Amino acid sequence: MREVKVVCRKLDCGDPVSESRGPLIEYGRRGVTLLRCSGDESSIRQCVIIGGGPGDCYGEYYHHVTCSESVRLVDGAGLCSGRVEVKSNQSWASVCEADFDRQDAEVVCGELGCGAPAALQGGLYGEGEGQTWDKEFQCKGKESLLLDCDTSDRENNTCLPGNAVGLTCSEPDDVRLVGGGSRCAGGVERYDQGEWRTVGSDWDQEDVAAVVCRQLGCGSTVPVLPGNTTRGFGVDCDGDEPSLRKCWRSYYLLPGLTVICSDLLVQPDISLTDSLGGVSRGHQGPEMFRGYSFTITCSTQPQYPGGSFLLTFTGSNRTQTQPAVNHSAAFLFPAADDSHQGNYSCVYDNYVFSHNFSSESELLSLTITASPLPAFIIRHVVVLLILLTAITTSYLYYKPTRRQKRVNRVSSMDLYVNAMEMVSLSSRAEAGPGEERAAQGTE
Repeated sequence: MREVKVVCRKLDCGDPVSESRGPLIEYGRRGVTLLRCSGDESSIRQCVIIGGGPGDCYGEYYHHVTCSESVRLVDGAGLCSGRVEVKSNQSWASVCEADFDRQDAEVVCGELGCGAPAALQGGLYGEGEGQTWDKEFQCKGKESLLLDCDTSDRENNTCLPGNAVGLTCSEPDDVRLVGGGSRCAGGVERYDQGEWRTVGSDWDQEDVAAVVCRQLGCGSTVPVLPGNTTRGFGVDCDGDEPSLRKCWRSYYLLPGLTVICSDLLVQPDISLTDSLGGVSRGHQGPEMFRGYSFTITCSTQPQYPGGSFLLTFTGSNRTQTQPAVNHSAAFLFPAADDSHQGNYSCVYDNYVFSHNFSSESELLSLTITASPLPAFIIRHVVVLLILLTAITTSYLYYKPTRRQKRVNRVSSMDLYVNAMEMVSLSSRAEAGPGEERAAQGTE
């Protein structure tokens, strides 16, 4: 990409947007091969050039370059940062900070093939020596070109010194590592001409790996593994580039490159739980009552099987280690006291890709405080409340049942007495008057 930057500058066509490989050249047509450009040359002739005669183009392909034509970033650290300048009447003009907002910046970053805007500030990259753009941009953020945006007349025709807007775009999300179980490990692919393509290298793999890990924010590189069998376009890096797109690119088909970065493991999580309500949330973190039990749990995402968790306690040499079971481990503390106050962290260790990797969680700051009541009293109160609740529930349930049984017994007795009286009256009616008098005399 440094070579095409020189081409766009020489042609006064803004910044490079993309590069691609063209069709086969005709035999006998003159061509040259750019071996190396720093990106700061004012002319392509200042680059290192080999060849120049018929048939000297290695690979026999044209190199097609697309420039932005209408906008560029000047005096920045790379292709995605600098002072915003717009081409106006065949000359370049700086843009005033008051005429440019974040939606305008999103269009510029997209037009230049960069990521989202990261910084937008007047005077960030100095002042331009030429004229100042006299319109206010009114982009919606979805336009493909800055000059496709609506504009309006500036209310104030002056732009004070120090207000030429500077823009920093993030690096494009055009590189990824695949097949390694992590975003920081796997075969290198780059989004190119509408598709993901394998990246290969043969003589400077360590430098390419360093650039890839840096661009992905994955730390440093560990020894590179042999590449996969897929063949992709080659790249050549010095190792200090911020992104792969700033390395030199060739169209030789080279073996694919596998990269493993140091930040392979995701950051584990740490949490605190208790079973008796002895923890509260304070201003500095969780607060635990003395005498209560608590558990610190370490967990991580299911990237790789196995591994172990090391629970560290700052200010002390006390550590505990447990194997990772289902990607987590629980550390139990039976009774909290003042010695447990401090900062805890979980360190997840795992051996993958023939190397040891580790990742540490955020700190958990634990404060030990006095309970409003002694712990044993609270436990007894809790037990008594549970028993009282059980007794009350039982009483309310069985009381209507006993009452119903009592009513049933009284009703049964009344029915029995009434039945006996009816039997007696019936017997007397059948005996007649004489027998009734005899019966009464007997009585």
